Amino acid sequence: MSDVETRNNPDEKRYEALVDGEVAGFAQYQLTDQLIVFTHTEVDPKFEGQGIGSKLARFALDDVRDNQSQRKVLPICPFIKGWIGHHPEYVELVYGAPKSTAKD
Repeated sequence: MSDVETRNNPDEKRYEALVDGEVAGFAQYQLTDQLIVFTHTEVDPKFEGQGIGSKLARFALDDVRDNQSQRKVLPICPFIKGWIGHHPEYVELVYGAPKSTAKD
């Protein structure tokens, strides 16, 4: 498989994963002043099983964290919600999640 390019496409309100310039998957979102609500994630069937969804989720959540917009994530999309569940380092981004008590 070719390299996966990831990007935020704010005009379409979605994060996208591209393979050879073709949209292989996307994570749709809605924005409020305080939240980024992930509503739907989809990977083209011909790219399933190649880690596209995971790369997309990681990129999108890292972008939210790095953007420092102070928005919290509300993962309505089952894929994003499940992905966060398997990657606890992203739980702090989730709206309503308790603050970590772990020491640095």
